[in-house]
Amino acid sequence: MTIRTARPNQGQHFRPRMHCLRKLETVVVEMQDKSSGVKGSEQKLQVTTIPHVISGKDVIAWTANKMKMTPEEAQAFATMLVAYGYIFPLQNHNKLVMSNDATLYRFQTPYFWPTQKWVAEDSDYAIYLAKRNIRKKGLLEPYEQVHYNHLHKWLNHKWDFIVMQATEQHKAGKERKKPDRVVFDCQERAYWMVNRPPRRTHSAMDCGPDRLTESDSDEKITFDQHRRMNIFYQQAIMRSKVKSSVSLGALVKYVTTYKNHDPFLAPCLPSNPWQTDNDSYWDLNTRRVDVPTKMRVERWSFSLFELLSDLRGRDDFKVFLKKEFSGENLAFWEAAEELKWGTSSSITAKAGTIFKTFLAPGAPRWINIDGRTMGLTVKGLDHPHRYVLDAAQTHVFLLMKKDTFFRYLKSPVYKDIQKKALNPEPHNFSQQQLEQNSQNRSPGIHPIILWQQEEEENTKAAKASAPVDVKAMMSKIDRNK
Repeated sequence: MTIRTARPNQGQHFRPRMHCLRKLETVVVEMQDKSSGVKGSEQKLQVTTIPHVISGKDVIAWTANKMKMTPEEAQAFATMLVAYGYIFPLQNHNKLVMSNDATLYRFQTPYFWPTQKWVAEDSDYAIYLAKRNIRKKGLLEPYEQVHYNHLHKWLNHKWDFIVMQATEQHKAGKERKKPDRVVFDCQERAYWMVNRPPRRTHSAMDCGPDRLTESDSDEKITFDQHRRMNIFYQQAIMRSKVKSSVSLGALVKYVTTYKNHDPFLAPCLPSNPWQTDNDSYWDLNTRRVDVPTKMRVERWSFSLFELLSDLRGRDDFKVFLKKEFSGENLAFWEAAEELKWGTSSSITAKAGTIFKTFLAPGAPRWINIDGRTMGLTVKGLDHPHRYVLDAAQTHVFLLMKKDTFFRYLKSPVYKDIQKKALNPEPHNFSQQQLEQNSQNRSPGIHPIILWQQEEEENTKAAKASAPVDVKAMMSKIDRNK
């Protein structure tokens, strides 16, 4: 590995986790204590004897005994040490986990610890890959080959220097004793496995974007910035405030309500399609399934927004409103949504149709809104845009929320759908079944196809609800005779 004499200032990059890393290093130093630490021994790796080797079960046992924790917690902590590069495996380098068995590990030298703040630069990684390519005669790991090709193209202007450095390091490595050479190769490989993991693999060293300014540096604030800050603070003081107890109570209520519907906190029934490759969950929860699940029906009762966001729930709500002879509010809300999310070329025509249907005097489906909202809406329709109906739509939504929604929850329509709702049994797949599911994976339905199917259903529904022209129908019957 290339030795640098000057360390770049990366304090800002590592500052958020430096305190945590210092604590981990204290534990690692205790593990290496000769009297009270993890006992190491010489082990044969293929035909080479490696000194100071430890096993995974010894590390986990020591951690559980020292920190008074369960074996599962100790294994998770030991895995974190491996993920940060304080312990590295001697056999399976691609898995940075601590196995609770006789798998061989070794402590990483402090030179490669994260607190040393070495920057994992592309040129150093290119030298390492070139050296490994020379030693393996071109037989790199697939992800290493991808990185090698990318760096060869990216650093093509100094590739001769990289190859020269790799060749010199390879020659110097041959002069070492074989156990030292094997240990150093494993140490270097573990370092790059942590700092340059395979693609689509999580790394413990991932950090967020760097700040553009140092927090410790003195920043000069101009008079204009002071003036803007004073204005901002004055406006913040005048804002209405809510007690923290009220905010926390609302948050607790929300979490309690949605706890069983969060896939991270509760299991998906019948199974999680992302883990089992079984799409029964999606089949039972299609957009307009005939019989929904109990969890889905229960979610409709949380709020009117949840009910209207679900197309199946909206259809059930329409059935209730049709029996109540009050479906014009929901029809207007849907028309406003269509105007808001429709194409720009159809805004004027849709706005005119909505005005004639719901807002004009003597309209066939006239809605009852207050005079101020009606005046603002009618005035805005002179120059229609996407959000011209927002005020009227909000008013109608609040009317349905205060009255119609609660009557729907108590109606026989909702109680009937609750009785018919499905409660799927959980699927318990074995490891072989999971592998078979992944091999027999069926392609999903493209979102565009779903959108086209929905448009066709809406068109058919619009034609079915359109008024019948009796004269045209009679004339058509006469011509057939």
